Amino acid sequence: MAVLAKTPSQQAIDLENKYGAHNYHPLPVVLNRGEGVYVWDVEGKKYYDFLSAYSAVNQGHCHPKIVNALVDQAQTLALTSRAFYNDVLGKYEKFATEYFKFDKLLPMNTGAEAVETAIKICRRWAYEKKGIPEDKAEIIVCNNNFHGRTTTIISFSNDHTAREHFGPYTSGFIKVAYDDLEALETALQNNKNIAGFLVEPIQGEAGVYVPSEDYLIEAKKLCEAHNVLFIADEVQTGIARTGRLLATCGNCSCENKDCSGTPDVKPDILILGKAMSGGAYPVSAVLANDPIMEVITPGSHGSTFGGNPTAAAVAIAALEVVKDERLAENADRLGKLFRAELNKYITHSTICKLVRGKGLLNAIVIDDHEEGDTAWNICLRLRDNGLLAKPTHGNIIRFAPPLVMNEEQLIDCVRIITETLKEFEE
Repeated sequence: MAVLAKTPSQQAIDLENKYGAHNYHPLPVVLNRGEGVYVWDVEGKKYYDFLSAYSAVNQGHCHPKIVNALVDQAQTLALTSRAFYNDVLGKYEKFATEYFKFDKLLPMNTGAEAVETAIKICRRWAYEKKGIPEDKAEIIVCNNNFHGRTTTIISFSNDHTAREHFGPYTSGFIKVAYDDLEALETALQNNKNIAGFLVEPIQGEAGVYVPSEDYLIEAKKLCEAHNVLFIADEVQTGIARTGRLLATCGNCSCENKDCSGTPDVKPDILILGKAMSGGAYPVSAVLANDPIMEVITPGSHGSTFGGNPTAAAVAIAALEVVKDERLAENADRLGKLFRAELNKYITHSTICKLVRGKGLLNAIVIDDHEEGDTAWNICLRLRDNGLLAKPTHGNIIRFAPPLVMNEEQLIDCVRIITETLKEFEE
């Protein structure tokens, strides 16, 4: 009996499994091309991308303006390190600080790096400006948070998989329930050494958990009352994903004049990443005003690649696309349509019990009484039917398509999702 030849997809999967560390469990599909809202696998099958590299590709795959900025700058000057000035970084810093309405920007590469940077800024501010005794500063975080997987970050994570056997853990963090103002207030009242409150405006990895409408604004008021820095991790929720330029929005340059939802909150420290580059290059940033950012001095923080010319040029182009193509407004409009259409289906569904989200960051909750692999199997069928998504927290499927999607495409995706769900109805 002849041995069946392996497909190119299986060959690629086998290579990763043999030579790569097994720190991810990907959906079994091997992609090699992307354009706009679509990706193609190595066999040539076309899919809607409904994950957008965890919201890094808000501007769509291979946006020509972003790609051209990347190529042009990479061919001119790619990296100098911060040992020298370059002629692009200052332009980017000016553009981004004016765009988001802050005094200063500290450039980094990845989201986790940006979170670590914000923690350092917050602690130094606490010692030098607030007068907290050295090594006593505490930062309040929320249960079920996801801010990355560095050693410090997993120290205040509830994720057993991310934490197990990676100790000893970093101290200096107090966990409270998310969307619980009473718990936050109690923590602030019971400890005079609180430096900051680090929070996701929407908990994405936790299953697109949207807090109460007044949660963020009231939390900011509590922080102000206790002289505590409000730190917003908008690595996933920022850059138009939730129907606003920022989920907190706080006097930003939002082009969507009808961006209903969360009241404006101006973070003391803003953390951005992912779509800062449209997925073309690792770019992250921490923004704050002078009284906070001035605690960072030469040698106190740095990165060889942070603020490199290529990243700076790409980030300017990526942010211009968001503004010029009114992606926040599009995300707001299509997100409302998506949830309305899914809610029509859920009314008569036995397998899907809830849709939640904001803008084009949404999730459905699968009714899996046995806590099995139903959501995973649904994602496999979605793949077969031409749409790529992935479960989080077992029974939740996150949907986050590129923000360049149009209404016709969205309705087609709703059709794929609902027809797939029907295959799993009792």
